[in-house]
Amino acid sequence: MMLTTRFVDGAPNWLDVTTPDLDGALAFYGGLFGWRFESAGPDAGGYGFFRLDGRTVAGGMQAGPDQGPPAWTVYFQSQDARATATAAEQAHGRVLFPPLDVMGQGHMAVLADQAGVRFGIWQPGRTRGVDAADEPGALCWVELYTADIAAAAAFYHRVLGLETSGVPFPGGTYTCVNPSGAGEDAMFGGMVPLADDPTEAAAGPCWLPYFAVEDTDAVVEQAQRLGGTVRVPATTVPGVGRMARLADPCGVRFAVIRSETPQG
Repeated sequence: MMLTTRFVDGAPNWLDVTTPDLDGALAFYGGLFGWRFESAGPDAGGYGFFRLDGRTVAGGMQAGPDQGPPAWTVYFQSQDARATATAAEQAHGRVLFPPLDVMGQGHMAVLADQAGVRFGIWQPGRTRGVDAADEPGALCWVELYTADIAAAAAFYHRVLGLETSGVPFPGGTYTCVNPSGAGEDAMFGGMVPLADDPTEAAAGPCWLPYFAVEDTDAVVEQAQRLGGTVRVPATTVPGVGRMARLADPCGVRFAVIRSETPQG
């Protein structure tokens, strides 16, 4: 139950942050995860890569208010970005940024689902996706907070082929997500009803990225020292791990988790 860099269609393969203060984001995420920033070059419009030990873990760029509120965007693998964008429109979603060729590295698009939640599509070219996943400082899980799980499951099944399954959880059932035909071993995320989560209900529906950490409490303290805020304090979920939900100094939402190693 994790993300890997053995990318399959429908699974997350990229993420990036748009922020009004790129220098501030570099200082925050660098101080939190040890990331370094490398520009994608003069033709990339200020876009660049967060690297950890020389491997790309995410992208980032400075963006004005016309490009929407500052946020992390999770991208899912598609073999045909144009067809996926069309499918999203047919499923009552929207195309926010139409598919475009990114300097031969791949094709990207930014879409919105039936509830208006932003997500991205990455059709691999020379760049398949991030270089690291499911290790400290890298993406390890994604969670969709949405008002209507059934509608979201239907949308993402139609657009990305995603499959959902209910997993017993302390206090209820958790809706897990995996790529088409890949089975539950390939789960990479979940869906949570906003009605069950006052914190995200107040902030609005979103895809929330989780980054793996070695010490959740230490990371929470460091985030506060660096000007971030704690949205949900560090909490241990038996059998899952110790997690916390945070926001960077510009209010961008994300979560961290030290996963429990399954016994046996």
